[in-house]
Amino acid sequence: MADAAVAFLLENLKQLLTNHGNLIKDAKDQVEKLENDLRLFKAFLKDSTKKRRKDDTLRELVRQIRSIVHEAEDVIDSFVTQAAGARWPRSSYLPAFLFSPAKLLDIGKQVEAVCNKIRDIYGDRNKLDLALIDVDDGDSPEKNEAPILRKDNVVGFEDEAETLMGYLTLETEQLDVISIIGMPGLGKTTLAGKIFHDPQIQFQFPVRIWIYISQEFTKKDIFLSILKEFTRITEDINHKSDVELANMVAKYLSGAKFLLVMDDVWTTGDWDKLCIALPKSNKRGKVLITSRQVEVGRYANRFRDPHRLRFLTCEESWLLLRLEVFGKPQFPADLEVEGKQIAERCGGLPLAIVVIGGILVKKFSASGEMSSMKRAWGKVTESFNTYLTYDTEKRMEKIISLSYEKLPYHLRECFLYVGMFPEDYEIPAWKLICMWIAEGLIHRKGSMSISLEEIAENYLDDLINRNLIRADKFKADGKVKTCRIHDMLRDFCRTAADQDKENFFREIKKCDDGCFDPPVSERCKHRRLCIHSNVLDFFSGKPQCPSVRSFVCFSKDEIPIQAEYISAIPVGFKLLRVLDVKPLKFNKLASDMYQLIHLRYVSLSFSSPSTHSTTVLPTAFAKLWNIETLIIETASRTLDIKVDILNMIQLRHFKTNASATLPKQSKSSSKGEKIQTLGTISPESCTKEVFDRTRNLKKLGIRGNLAWLLENKKGSFDSLGKLENLEKLKLINDIILSSSDQCQLSGLPRAYKFPSRLRSLTLCDTSLDWKHMSILGSLENLEVLKLKDKAFMGETWEATDGGFRHLEVLLIGRTNLVNWVASHHHFPKLKRLELRNCEKLREVPIGLADIPNFQLLVLHRLTNNAAVSARRVKRRLEEGQQSGNARRFKLSIFPPEE
Repeated sequence: MADAAVAFLLENLKQLLTNHGNLIKDAKDQVEKLENDLRLFKAFLKDSTKKRRKDDTLRELVRQIRSIVHEAEDVIDSFVTQAAGARWPRSSYLPAFLFSPAKLLDIGKQVEAVCNKIRDIYGDRNKLDLALIDVDDGDSPEKNEAPILRKDNVVGFEDEAETLMGYLTLETEQLDVISIIGMPGLGKTTLAGKIFHDPQIQFQFPVRIWIYISQEFTKKDIFLSILKEFTRITEDINHKSDVELANMVAKYLSGAKFLLVMDDVWTTGDWDKLCIALPKSNKRGKVLITSRQVEVGRYANRFRDPHRLRFLTCEESWLLLRLEVFGKPQFPADLEVEGKQIAERCGGLPLAIVVIGGILVKKFSASGEMSSMKRAWGKVTESFNTYLTYDTEKRMEKIISLSYEKLPYHLRECFLYVGMFPEDYEIPAWKLICMWIAEGLIHRKGSMSISLEEIAENYLDDLINRNLIRADKFKADGKVKTCRIHDMLRDFCRTAADQDKENFFREIKKCDDGCFDPPVSERCKHRRLCIHSNVLDFFSGKPQCPSVRSFVCFSKDEIPIQAEYISAIPVGFKLLRVLDVKPLKFNKLASDMYQLIHLRYVSLSFSSPSTHSTTVLPTAFAKLWNIETLIIETASRTLDIKVDILNMIQLRHFKTNASATLPKQSKSSSKGEKIQTLGTISPESCTKEVFDRTRNLKKLGIRGNLAWLLENKKGSFDSLGKLENLEKLKLINDIILSSSDQCQLSGLPRAYKFPSRLRSLTLCDTSLDWKHMSILGSLENLEVLKLKDKAFMGETWEATDGGFRHLEVLLIGRTNLVNWVASHHHFPKLKRLELRNCEKLREVPIGLADIPNFQLLVLHRLTNNAAVSARRVKRRLEEGQQSGNARRFKLSIFPPEE
């Protein structure tokens, strides 16, 4: 989109002018002029977001800006490439002519041509005036109609309603606020209405008021709507100020036992405007709010978590579809298979079921002939998304658009970007964050102390809290590990990314006639392409996409790629910035792959003739000096890195599943300060020279014979202590990579030799004796400890006093531990304990129940006795809750009892 393109190009220009002005002295004036014009564009795009949706002239102006920015970006990439290349010796991979004054002058002329186009846009006074309009204030507010309160065919809310009505009947010390939070179309209003009209609630609350809060509400309208439930609205009341009306509302509500429903509260600011009229001292009053944003629910009541509305189950979805189509649970048995498939495609979203049910009624249920209906329903199953377009009222699109339009402009591109992933794809949060950064969608504002990764993480949390992305799995420290996007929201992203010729991204699909959609003529216009199937067929057509900056493939299947197809990538996509083709299995890389010098994010997989062979990362990778994230997956246990990756000036993250051996480091080398992630590397690569260069490392993984490292025979564990910023360390003892048969480590280094800020430590296959746990307990800042696959062995572990003062998460997996002696004071801050495949453990220590903040206990494949003891821990915790020490606790046991 134009907004992201302008911001990204501005960042590149800033880097160019600040760091490499000497390279562009013949074109510096033109570049500075371009930067000034782009800043005007950025302001215009931000301010005109709302009005340009309705104004064709403004939309055309934005299209022109985007086209010029993309053209300028192509020119500026040459500048950035030369600036980065200037750090390399003349004898390196860049031809000398790139540095000649003639070449720079030629590029300067191209920049001047782009500036002339920009001046052409502003040369028209009418267009200039449009750009300067204060569009948000000049437009009258859009009036959003209150949603129709659904009373019929309400399915699947019985348990939700019971929980919420329990809150409503609970006695509290002051006015109580309950919030229902969920994504667009999930049924928040329907559930609130079910509760509002429940006979028990009607009896409990003599005064019940329902208020719809639109995006552009006024306090006066809301206060008058409440007052009319108590008194006649006279001319005098109508002319009172907002403050006077708020006081009147508070006075009427202060003496009443009331239920006030505020439907669709959008922001915390909206709540601030409304809550001034609520009498906090009235402990008989209840306020029930619905919102799409978790933040609103938390803000309105800091003492109770928002109630997150769940999705419908498959059975509930199928029942709702039957009610929508046939008006009753009964249905023709011949349609059961197709009907259940359609219901499942709706992903548990009630609105989607209602919409598709209406379409089935209108188009495919009137013929009466069962064979025709069955064929029609089958077509809907096969082309579900296509048939949703028959919704003439565009209910799905409208309700999602409200959330999208409410997004800050810097979040819109991040949200749309998620649409490139396949349906129901589990998206690694770390991967998404690195891709956002490489795409230029993340920008610093003000302080340089916060990293781009932290900013992106905040963006992801914001989208999750707005219920546009769903958190799927969490890391041990509580941060999001993986996320998903609902199919309906994904479809919206795909449509919005291409509407008004935005060309943000497009998915490539093979049609029934064997051709690919979009056709070549359209493909060239898009900046990002994704493909999830028929990849080799696509490459065989030798695609030419000179403007494409990102090419991603998330196929579920592994695809061996033959040599003749490998060159299709560099030949067809010369300006790639992001290349994620992990499902493709390369034997080697074609030499022309190293011409993709703009690459910032690369994720590749290598196959191997045998598991004992070594994959090699050649020195030619040094040509790709713009790489920020490099992910290499290989079938080999080892990866021999010939290129000095620490010398790649932009590299921030390097990840591989193999044991990677780095080239020998020169003491004079100084680059590597940007690297935050390095793993997994071999023990012999853990040298003083490597860690001197990577002093800002935050995450480090080491795989190989750890005895060599811990005894300083190969590599130096002592050097790790110098990594003052290291927060996460993973140690994998891969004995197969050594010539020794000894797999048990004799011990651990003393605590002071570990990095001082270490928060998370993972040990795997180390076979340590439990007596060495006291060393780990002495790590002052350790919060997460994962002991995987025989990390510690021995039948008895007696915890010692004084350790693990800050440990919050403990995972123990696959060990022969039988007796564990521990109490609450051994793990005073423990929140989460996971015991996996500890098949000999007799019991979970009962003393752990006395840990103040203990929240989660997971048992996976343990003995029945251990499960019994875990339930005993839970009962003791529940007894503590009854005595007034309320806390949330969850016990998970697998396999469950039969």
